[in-house]
Amino acid sequence: MEDCLFCKISKGEIPSTKVYEDDDFFAFKDINPVAPVHVLVVPKKHIANIASLTAEDADIAGKMLYAIQKVAHILDLDKDGYRVVFNTGEKAGQSVLHMHAHILGGKEMAWPGV
Repeated sequence: MEDCLFCKISKGEIPSTKVYEDDDFFAFKDINPVAPVHVLVVPKKHIANIASLTAEDADIAGKMLYAIQKVAHILDLDKDGYRVVFNTGEKAGQSVLHMHAHILGGKEMAWPGV
């Protein structure tokens, strides 16, 4: 999608602090972190959100969980734990219409907040 912020970031058109990249995903530090560690993982394929997934996207959805695991390991969060959040839709707080996961860690977290 031409005007998508996360598409532009994953293509390197907008600067970011890259944490991980492979053929299908790009992970970068959130510019407004809500935890000591706050990284976004986005698929390079534009998918608006979880509600927009199709049967053809099942493979990328599964691969995304594995990419999240890799990023958590890179960030050394896999030992003490981390939270993964997908916001889907405006009322859930999704501000960029490109499916993405927030990896949050580096502190003790309460439920349901961070």
